[in-house]
Amino acid sequence: QLQLVESGGGSVQAGGSLRLSCAASGYSYSTYCMAWFRQAPGKEREGVAVIWPQTGYKSYADSVRGRFTISQDNATTVSLQMNSLKPEDTAMYYCAVDLSGGGPCAPQFWGQGTQVTVSS
Repeated sequence: QLQLVESGGGSVQAGGSLRLSCAASGYSYSTYCMAWFRQAPGKEREGVAVIWPQTGYKSYADSVRGRFTISQDNATTVSLQMNSLKPEDTAMYYCAVDLSGGGPCAPQFWGQGTQVTVSS
């Protein structure tokens, strides 16, 4: 069973930076896509960034483009570098993986989440 474990969350002042990491284990085949999502209290979950490892293609939400960078550190680890953080970036951040392939990234597996809090 695939497992995802996030780390790197915390509290930071506006304008600061954090780097989230997600370690995957329990599978032996390629991922179709790996993604970061976030959910703030009282809001719907939103996609933040996606990477398709086989092509290297990356996609970002408009709200984070130019500030966040998703990268695949190795075959089983994906990171999210977050710079110029804003209070509205405060949320629980989740790592997710789609193994099925084809079409939009639609993860079947999710991590437990790591909290990011940005103070003004």
